[in-house]
Amino acid sequence: MTTTPTETAWFSQEFARIVANVEQAIIGKHRVIELVLSAMISEGHVLVEDVPGTGKTALARALAQSISGTSTRIQFTPDLLPGDITGVNVYSQATGEFQFHAGPVFTNVLLADEINRASPKTQAALLEVMEEGSVTIDGVGRMAGSPFLVIATQNPVEQAGTYRLPEAQLDRFMIRTSIGYPDEAALARILTGASSGQRVVEPVIDLSTVLAMAGAARGVFVSPLVIDYIGRIVAATRLATEARLGASVRGALALTRLAKTWALAHGRAFVTPDDVAALAVSALAHRLVLEPEAEFDGVTAIDVVGRVLLDVPAPKENGEA
Repeated sequence: MTTTPTETAWFSQEFARIVANVEQAIIGKHRVIELVLSAMISEGHVLVEDVPGTGKTALARALAQSISGTSTRIQFTPDLLPGDITGVNVYSQATGEFQFHAGPVFTNVLLADEINRASPKTQAALLEVMEEGSVTIDGVGRMAGSPFLVIATQNPVEQAGTYRLPEAQLDRFMIRTSIGYPDEAALARILTGASSGQRVVEPVIDLSTVLAMAGAARGVFVSPLVIDYIGRIVAATRLATEARLGASVRGALALTRLAKTWALAHGRAFVTPDDVAALAVSALAHRLVLEPEAEFDGVTAIDVVGRVLLDVPAPKENGEA
């Protein structure tokens, strides 16, 4: 079903309200908030690579508060077990039955802090819930929150005692981004309000509105020319000499879904090539595996995707229906 002009205006208005509300807690990071919110509405997940103290926890909490949702935080450590994430069945002597104790994944916004500090076995406990939105425990499937967003973080500077995320898990994240340090003006605003304590963000919408926004985004028009453009970008990442493994089909789907939400958030019921180009690095770079020689030469996946965008010609038409 095609998104109507009325739905487009409503969506962009609600999207802007949420972003402005979250900006009360994360000052000066408008684009990052837009990316994370777009990923949530597109039913994706976010990997944040950043140094400590940039507001990752505050972002997750403020987003959950803005949509009247719940948020939980898991501090990943080497001794963390899969059951600590998903929950376990515990035998009750009083009732003589097993009772399910839900883990922190049963929420709307899950902050997986320093995910690369846990073992691969524990990291894998998130694979099913990130893909299916549910967890199977002792043969019983249980739905997580709806909507459900994982914001996983890892510190790109300190790698001692960490486990590199496997490609299969990286591919589950719709985007990879970083918050970064605030500029001088934003830092001054943060320090001015520091004496007031932790800011509590008031809700501006409810969870049903988020689900309705996700439904509206699915109806955004993507022309065959734009679909072809996305396909050529993904194919070019696989042919790049620096890449041992290019972007997957899941990556192409993620970029398409994200571009739909991005277009609607900016007042259009159709995706343009500019939308695709603006999101390609965030949606594709973390899915690439580079050749060792390229990494040794200082080439990054962001460099490869950026070069692909320069080499792959965009369609002339804007993609409007």
